[in-house]
Amino acid sequence: MKCYVCEQEGKDTEAVAICIVCGMGLCKDHLIHEELDMWVGGYPFPSEKLDITLPRFLCKRCYDVLNAVKGKKVD
Repeated sequence: MKCYVCEQEGKDTEAVAICIVCGMGLCKDHLIHEELDMWVGGYPFPSEKLDITLPRFLCKRCYDVLNAVKGKKVD
């Protein structure tokens, strides 16, 4: 699989990850990697933060949209 962003720029770069929202193939230069905290507990609030995290790979567009939805400032 090739990086979609690089392909649009006329480059031929192998993808190393896939955006979990839109499914776009991404190279290491175009992916955004975050580690999400994991919580356990019952309704209505999580009660304990776990020592493990969940990896999340996103393209820039999906990252910006998700952060705008969460009320964060988008560059």
